[in-house]
Amino acid sequence: MHNVSRRKAIRFVLAVTAALFATSMPSFATEAVPLAIKGYDTVAYFTAGSPTRGLPEIEYEWDEHRYLFANAEHRELFKADPVRYAPQFGNYCAMALAEGGLTEANPENWLISDGKLYIFGKPAPMGPTLFQQDLAANIAKANENRALIQSH
Repeated sequence: MHNVSRRKAIRFVLAVTAALFATSMPSFATEAVPLAIKGYDTVAYFTAGSPTRGLPEIEYEWDEHRYLFANAEHRELFKADPVRYAPQFGNYCAMALAEGGLTEANPENWLISDGKLYIFGKPAPMGPTLFQQDLAANIAKANENRALIQSH
């Protein structure tokens, strides 16, 4: 049996502890996932009828974004049908997209039409009200310009 010096034993223990600590560190890959609509609960627009901030501890990752929810029930509703609850153009202003631009939306400016959530960069009358004036055409134009989102 070999005699192990105290110094070598301490180094070994420190090395093992460091390795265990390093593997238990949270992954920064999850932090790189962008936050959807500035952390607002997308389901709350449908259930509460108002913009509601989500909680960081109640989250769900979908479509390369991290969604936050005000409660676990909203998260479960979203998980069951994310396409129903997610904003139509992600984090971007529906009106700007209809006009061929790309502007980050403010979740406080919103509209639900035909069961779909749209968010806007500007409050009424510029955002939701302007979008509603020619709803079908604006939705069609925004969908035609959806490629701007993918290229961003």
